[in-house]
Amino acid sequence: MLSDASGSTAQDREGGPSRQRFGLRRCGYIVSRCTASRVLSDTEAPMDDSLYFEPHHHQVREMVRDFATTHVAPVARELDRTQEFPWENIARMGELGLLGVPWSEDLGGAGLDQMSYYITIHELAKVDASHGLTVSAHTNLGTSPIVDFGTEEQKKRYVPLLASGRVMGGFGLTEPGAGSDAGGTATMAEDRGDHYVLNGAKNFITHGGVGEIFVATARTSPGKTHRGITSFILTKETCDLERCKAVGVGHSDDLSAIPGFRAGKKEDKMGWRASDTRELIFEDAVVPKENLLGTPGDGFVNFLKTLDAGRIGIAALSLGIAEGAYEEARRYAATRKQFGRHIASFQGVSFALADMAMEIEAGTHLVYTAARLKQAGKPFKKEAAMAKLFCSELAMRATTKAVQIFGGYGYTADYPVERMMRDAKVCEIGEGTSEIQRIVIAREILADLMDAGQVAGS
Repeated sequence: MLSDASGSTAQDREGGPSRQRFGLRRCGYIVSRCTASRVLSDTEAPMDDSLYFEPHHHQVREMVRDFATTHVAPVARELDRTQEFPWENIARMGELGLLGVPWSEDLGGAGLDQMSYYITIHELAKVDASHGLTVSAHTNLGTSPIVDFGTEEQKKRYVPLLASGRVMGGFGLTEPGAGSDAGGTATMAEDRGDHYVLNGAKNFITHGGVGEIFVATARTSPGKTHRGITSFILTKETCDLERCKAVGVGHSDDLSAIPGFRAGKKEDKMGWRASDTRELIFEDAVVPKENLLGTPGDGFVNFLKTLDAGRIGIAALSLGIAEGAYEEARRYAATRKQFGRHIASFQGVSFALADMAMEIEAGTHLVYTAARLKQAGKPFKKEAAMAKLFCSELAMRATTKAVQIFGGYGYTADYPVERMMRDAKVCEIGEGTSEIQRIVIAREILADLMDAGQVAGS
């Protein structure tokens, strides 16, 4: 679809929806009409953005900020209270291209880059972590394995549905007995000639109920190591069918549900409460051979690659939570008075804000360094783990300090910092705990010495 010099398409000018509004060709990077044109103040952009961002990244950031302020902030508290999935905003994000940022236009995506994708997560999470997680889990966990390891036929069949936001996607790796030890996968896949039969269960699966397309692992060879773990593409009907029909997204009649594959119990979580988290259950699930994803036996190794990239996403999410809490606390401290003075003038408060600002700056560099490496096609495992570890723990420190600055008010639902603190905790757990990140980093920094036999026990 062609655009004019103003960045609008013919369909935009006629009032119809257009996926081109988000940003397309590298020569132009069209941005939605909702983009604000304001210039960032020094306090809003503490980092020298030129180190990482090109002009189109600023445009993406402004558009997502405007969307988050206009559509996410007004409903975040109520969605957290009710644990409802934000289908109305999913429809809006699909129109803007936010659910397919890094995927090519040929596959129904926005045709942008990895930096734009991480910026999207970062900006959404400043306002509500659940919305940021929805983009992260859907794009990286639910879609990227098909993009990275799928056949051309699989890409054409499934990715446009996901990238456009017509249906939600998910990633089935974690099991009751296989959390950090993902190699302990117990779900079995029996080869029956022209299909596999899967039996087992996954838990803590983002979009487990609302989603319709999933990538999941199962053991095709006996044993307890990662060898013999294979990945598959599975489809089912969303659990919110009537609501999906009402908003016009979330379900596709083009998909055939896998017999024996269904969602299980919905988790009642501390945080990320507007994000759907459930079990996935396989009861003699009949999966056609054409749904095999990648080479048999490579599922575990391929999914680890997916998790490496996902750690940058969770780092960006964590950074957004920390930054959102910092901004709330900074504004509050500048208006709240005690003992006849604004509390920001007290050293105990100002030092806490100074520490938060410093650590956010450091986290920003870690996140976008890892993102740049990934975008350039360079190794990024260590940098992703560092960013995820630092920013997830930063999110807990920053939100705890923010609640403390708010005092008793911070402990109530009248202000968003208590929700931010609850949302922050799982960032230290999901997609690799803090302990796992330290293991990954240690292995990376000691690998050359281990290979040379210079570390005792090697």
